[in-house]
Amino acid sequence: MRETPITVIGAGLAGSEAAWQIARLGIPVRLMEMKPTDKTPAHQMDAFCELVCSNSLRSNQLENASGLLKEELRRLGSLVMTAADKAAVPAGGALAVDRHAFSGAVTEALKRHPLIAVEERQVREIPAKGTTIIATGPLTTDTLSAAIAEKVGGNGLYFFDAAAPIVRFESIDLSKAFRASRYGKGSDDYINCPMDRETYLSFQQELMRAETVVLKDFEENRIFEGCMPIESMARRGVDTMRFGPLKPVGLIDPATGKEAYATIQLRQDDAAASLYNLVGFQTHLKWGEQQRVFRMIPGLEHAEFERFGVMHRNTYLHAPKLLTDTYCLRLDENLFFAGQMTGVEGYIESAGSGWVAGVNAALRRLGEAPLVFPGTTALGALARYVSNPTHVKFQPMNANFGIMDSLDGRFKDKRIKNGLISERSLIDLAPFAERMNVLSQMQAKKLDEADRTDESNTTEKADRTDESDISPFQRYYASPS
Repeated sequence: MRETPITVIGAGLAGSEAAWQIARLGIPVRLMEMKPTDKTPAHQMDAFCELVCSNSLRSNQLENASGLLKEELRRLGSLVMTAADKAAVPAGGALAVDRHAFSGAVTEALKRHPLIAVEERQVREIPAKGTTIIATGPLTTDTLSAAIAEKVGGNGLYFFDAAAPIVRFESIDLSKAFRASRYGKGSDDYINCPMDRETYLSFQQELMRAETVVLKDFEENRIFEGCMPIESMARRGVDTMRFGPLKPVGLIDPATGKEAYATIQLRQDDAAASLYNLVGFQTHLKWGEQQRVFRMIPGLEHAEFERFGVMHRNTYLHAPKLLTDTYCLRLDENLFFAGQMTGVEGYIESAGSGWVAGVNAALRRLGEAPLVFPGTTALGALARYVSNPTHVKFQPMNANFGIMDSLDGRFKDKRIKNGLISERSLIDLAPFAERMNVLSQMQAKKLDEADRTDESNTTEKADRTDESDISPFQRYYASPS
């Protein structure tokens, strides 16, 4: 290596994106990931960028802030979005992916990149020297969590999250369920299980009675509102679920010609359409209880579960007190954080924070000015939200129009207003994307010139650019498309 690498700890969505963007700017990366040697209770795959909960990356529409965030990242050359678009499966107006194809593509891209060296081992302490990005996610190990707490003075928080169960398609009774997308959007991408009032009330009662995983004595049950377990919803009121994931609105049951009292949706989870997950059914019920209660759902009486929901602790920082809007630690400019541990909530939000942290770590190394997106963009609004020191009761946040700069004027149609906010965002984003492209091209040119003057690297470079043995991501690593 021509220079000291930047260390990225964790190869989830945030760490993978950060590593890719650093390498895109011509700086070597040491990417450290504890899998496959060590795994958390929620992890099952050996690959990078594992989608632990749902396979949905949420809305893909520009009238939704999540859709806007995706488009911003596409225009900024995001590795995660390139892989996600290639691994997409039918999901109406949302972007859902085959989780194995998605993770496999990201893993291959990173492992084959000439500037990225992967070390598969658990990191137990923060490196003492050099620039580091910590992106170990909501399941950061106890040892590294302790090291982070010591570094930041114990300003850490945590909450509980839960993964939804997955069932096998062949075990779903389609004589009771029906295919449709809400309001006819998409191509009948969801399987819908309708409930009448009596069935719904029985289901709600059993959810409240079912046994949950017992928490450890030192753990406090703090549940993030945006990812609430289904049994917690059931306890909040008889109709809470019907205004949430069991909402029947926009779904016409062909057997009756009208909306059911409540409807559970199942979303395709793999490219082969052999697996479906229960939308909004994050849970920390015991596995036996999940099978018993969820088989009360019409059409799932004989469901075979490929994966039960699991409960896990999510760790995150009190970011407003600790981080800047580049995700750099205020008290140490050589240390960055990215992903859910910064207080962004969601897959693409995590990738977005990884993009910002990775690029700014690289820019600092290059002696360039930091890149700070304005609050008119989803990326800028998220970074501003987590770094705003005025927050008293800080809680993780998804991308949403409410945290972005407001738009002047009155609008009767909310979709029109949101569309205009997205249009403004992409206009404001353009010069940042152009700056990134120019810098990456300049760094690629410098690397090429350095290789031509270093005879010892000539053979190595020829080998790694052989068109017969190169991934599409590596071929266009300066600017994936």
